[in-house]
Amino acid sequence: MAATSMPAATLAALDILRSGGNAMDAAIAAVAVLGVIEPQSTGIGGDCFCLYAPAGTGKVYAMNGSGRAAAGSTPEKLRSLGVNQLVDTSAHVVTIPGAISAWEALNAAHGRKGLDALLQPAIKFAEEGFVVAPRVAADWADAASKLAANEAAARHYLKDGAAPQVGDVMRFPALGRTLRAIAAKGARGFYEGEVAADIVKTLRALGGVHTEEDFANALRGAEFVEPIKRAWKGLEIYECPPNGSGIVTLMMLGMLETFQTPGEPISAERFHRHIEAARLAYRDRDAFIADPNVVDVPTETLLSDEYLHGMAKQILDAHAMVVPPAPDTLLPKHKDTVYLCVVDEDGNACSFINSLFKSYGSGILAEGSGVMLQNRGFGFRLQEGHPNCIAPGKRPMHTIIPGMALKDGKAVMPFGVMGGHFQPMGQSLLLSNMFEYGMDPQAALDAPRVFPEDGKVQVETSVPREVVAKLDALGHSCVPISKPHGGGQAIYIDHSRGVLIGGSDPRKDGCALGY
Repeated sequence: MAATSMPAATLAALDILRSGGNAMDAAIAAVAVLGVIEPQSTGIGGDCFCLYAPAGTGKVYAMNGSGRAAAGSTPEKLRSLGVNQLVDTSAHVVTIPGAISAWEALNAAHGRKGLDALLQPAIKFAEEGFVVAPRVAADWADAASKLAANEAAARHYLKDGAAPQVGDVMRFPALGRTLRAIAAKGARGFYEGEVAADIVKTLRALGGVHTEEDFANALRGAEFVEPIKRAWKGLEIYECPPNGSGIVTLMMLGMLETFQTPGEPISAERFHRHIEAARLAYRDRDAFIADPNVVDVPTETLLSDEYLHGMAKQILDAHAMVVPPAPDTLLPKHKDTVYLCVVDEDGNACSFINSLFKSYGSGILAEGSGVMLQNRGFGFRLQEGHPNCIAPGKRPMHTIIPGMALKDGKAVMPFGVMGGHFQPMGQSLLLSNMFEYGMDPQAALDAPRVFPEDGKVQVETSVPREVVAKLDALGHSCVPISKPHGGGQAIYIDHSRGVLIGGSDPRKDGCALGY
């Protein structure tokens, strides 16, 4: 079974499985397709994280495929160039993309098929064209002004200055050529030679400090890391460690486990507790989560029962707490990422997430190679001493978080929820919906969502009015949102019955399919 945010990507994954590939192969093929047909969310100019649970091993492997700042990216250098504030469409927020390095490393360690075979569906869509889907069209229209600001992006991503409409056919032949280079040469086809040179030339023309040496050094930049985990409701929930923010999900679960489960899933009491736990966990995220290779991140303390159960005592059912403002909000709002999961016939489970960060990343298109570049460096700061102060070779704090649930040493569910900052909150709601309230994956993804941000509580229109009124009465300031929170996918492995149960979020265009 495969579950992705676009039907064509789900079908690509199934085709790989039917032809003898495993879950990792199918995930890479699917995400490559998404990088073409859902271009606002992901692409080869972005980053990825992955959790992989090979059947019968009891192990979960974690991949950190997040990119690093260029060697010349120091606060002093940027200030000497007149940069006193990072802008999300600037060359200075483009980190060296980590996705292709990660795909190659994952494929070599766990795949059956070569990248040459896995990239063929994406190449076909790039060269022969794809039909613009409804959610993609809506996001494209929202980003039209960003794309118009970059001459190359405007030429290739807009039609007569406007975003394409639902049903229009788009082609990216230059991207197709780059995908062919990667299929033929592996990651070297991206980090060395013509593609790297084109990206560097594009960034330096816009004042960037990137070099071809930065790209060559990123060839083996992706790395397997030790996942973090927490026992919860008879399960073990695995996440990627910092610089990812999966730790925030585990912290929320650790606080919420001190309460008895409320009777109704769509209730003010239940939402109130999740909101309060999120406010506490996200406050700590902003204070502590950064690149552990550069900054000391107190992961063990943040995940300890003593710390989390102590924090939970601040959550009172009677009213919302007054929380001191976070030390700093590290990252801007964004909701553009793709998450997918695959389980193959042997029971191998893959949880995979790939992102450009904000919609179309930086909006900077390297025209010769067709690579749209991420803006992950917008998570950095120029402030000396800040945990996310920009530095050469440093990774920014990341919001994208694949999840994996195990029970009795067996993978039972790869899962993920997209939506920028919302992701840990979304994962806590999904897991609670399933394992506290007994929902199946689709119902758990369909359920209404709330999220605290900027001192308000954003509520989807599907949240009942009486629940919103009760939340307001508790001291939350609720505001309706026009666009729903993110998206998500999950595949539950029912070992007792030998079946797979999948779900795909209606907030995106995707689907879950199995055979």
